[in-house]
Amino acid sequence: MSDRTYLDWPFFDDRHRALAAEAEGFAAGLFVDHGDVDGACRKLVASLGEAGFLQHTGGDALDVRTLCLMRETLARADGLADFAFAMQGLGTGAISLFGTDAQKAEWLPETRAGRAIAAFALTEPQSGSDVANSTMTATRDGDDYVLNGEKTWISNGGIADVHTLFARTGEGPGAKGLSAFVVPAGLPGFEVVERLEVMAPHPLARLRFTDCRVPASAMIGAPGQGFRIAMSVLDVFRATVAAAALGFARRALDEALARVTTRHVQGAPLADLQMVQGHIADMALDVDAAALLVYRAAWTKDAGAPRVTREAAMAKLFATDRAQIVIDKAVQLHGGDGVKSGETVERLYRDIRALRIYEGASDVQRVVIARATLGQFQGS
Repeated sequence: MSDRTYLDWPFFDDRHRALAAEAEGFAAGLFVDHGDVDGACRKLVASLGEAGFLQHTGGDALDVRTLCLMRETLARADGLADFAFAMQGLGTGAISLFGTDAQKAEWLPETRAGRAIAAFALTEPQSGSDVANSTMTATRDGDDYVLNGEKTWISNGGIADVHTLFARTGEGPGAKGLSAFVVPAGLPGFEVVERLEVMAPHPLARLRFTDCRVPASAMIGAPGQGFRIAMSVLDVFRATVAAAALGFARRALDEALARVTTRHVQGAPLADLQMVQGHIADMALDVDAAALLVYRAAWTKDAGAPRVTREAAMAKLFATDRAQIVIDKAVQLHGGDGVKSGETVERLYRDIRALRIYEGASDVQRVVIARATLGQFQGS
């Protein structure tokens, strides 16, 4: 059983502790067919909706501690379950935080019930972390905007019913000229041109838009606000990526503890070896330190901070990088079984790697942290 004493930390209210217990029960009963990734994601979204957990992914306010607890718990059980939950929130985050009443009424009841799958279409072939370099265009034509360009590495690409999409509308150079739009699937000129296969299977795709029309009412917020909207959404959900990494790390520690206390070498458990104890100590330290950073960022946002860019970047950088190390140690402690296909620690080893890249790669987070720290010093 994973350590749960962190739920007594002052970051949480009783409602969070109750939710954690409910989510734990749900996760314990999960069986996910990784052989049919698209089908599994659809079933997971439907199940999460029926259980009521997706109610936390959209609305007038997003409780980041709730999102983090859900992602940590689901990731500890299965990476694809975490993915299915997270994308319902990220894919509609801009609608929740900046959408019109009509946009919220049309899409949030559907995504929160698990009847519609959401996607966040930001990355382009030439602009990953450099969002301001986006070249996809949205050109005003009467009562419509005409979309042209490509998006890639889009999670839920190919199965999503609704996309939050960012395109250049030209109000200014760079970041000042981007706007956000609600784009349903199936529009003329919108095609899925490539499905992308990765080491830990998830539905991913490259999308192409060719003279694809959306009504002007599909814009989220005002023209030119797209960059600010994207960064505000990522500010919330970056901490939840860290929470997912924390869930993976907790599971790896659990698996390692089970291994070293039951596996014997020369008549004694592995856990009796001083070197093994050193690995366990390092793993436990990394897990707790990551948890403190994750829930500090979440609590700070929930307490009313307008932005938690520095706190979220610290949480994501540390939690994802250290989870990679914790999981690697777990694989090492399992010996040959650790690299056997189908073993839990082998799956975790594949699951964790992408988290150090998406929603801001680790090196980008270092730049964010450095700039924030220098800015505080120079402004003091």
